[in-house]
Amino acid sequence: MCISPTRSHESRTARSAGAAERGGFRAILAFGCGVIAGMAGFAGFPKETVKFIRQLSKNNNKQWFDQHRADYEEHYIAPAKAFVEAIAPGLKKIDSGLQAEPKVNGSIFRINRDIRFSKDKTPYKDHLDLWFWSGDKKGWDTTGLFFRITPKNLVLGAGMHKFEKQALANYRDAVADDKSGKELAKLAAKLTKAGYRLTEPSYKKVPRGFDPEHPRAELLKNNGLAAMLETKHPAELHTPKFPAFCLKHFKAVAAVNTWLTKYAR
Repeated sequence: MCISPTRSHESRTARSAGAAERGGFRAILAFGCGVIAGMAGFAGFPKETVKFIRQLSKNNNKQWFDQHRADYEEHYIAPAKAFVEAIAPGLKKIDSGLQAEPKVNGSIFRINRDIRFSKDKTPYKDHLDLWFWSGDKKGWDTTGLFFRITPKNLVLGAGMHKFEKQALANYRDAVADDKSGKELAKLAAKLTKAGYRLTEPSYKKVPRGFDPEHPRAELLKNNGLAAMLETKHPAELHTPKFPAFCLKHFKAVAAVNTWLTKYAR
């Protein structure tokens, strides 16, 4: 706990040796409080975070997870919350409408998989997912920024993974339109050149009602649109510099959200 020494009689005794000693004591306390405050912030994802998800991928069962629940809380949830809190101010500079909630079912995805309709019955995700959505309503029909740490890679991106019916119709019309379509094609080329990857086409054929030979035929095959960086774990992952690393890439791909908000939503 940081304790603030009293200021009573400070002005009257400032010239005395005792006041000088107390002043030195205050300086030491202030420095100590500053160090503690710095330590309380985000210091990077610990190596144990990656170790936990790597081990979980090899032991994906409830018994193992229950035995390592303390690791889950300390090395998975706690640093994820700290990261969300640390990056939130920077996200607002990219898009003032971005929401960052440092809690599970907020920006932190649940680690439990929904296996009701899946052939894969492993109960847990072997990665850490975060989602920063734009606007007051959280949902897949909103644009946002996404984040994933897997045992080997980091994925950062922006966009909408899957369009709702009306958004899909808006998107296709915007891609086919000469002005907005060229704008997206130019953006896609710029991001690809910079090393980012765009969503792979969802369909094999151009949708009915559009020219199969359309100059933006590949974009018309999408049922979602996102631009992302997929890379091996950067050195910054385990340091306080990691939020800045992510913000640099989020800023680069955020133009996809701008286009979607303008034309598709």
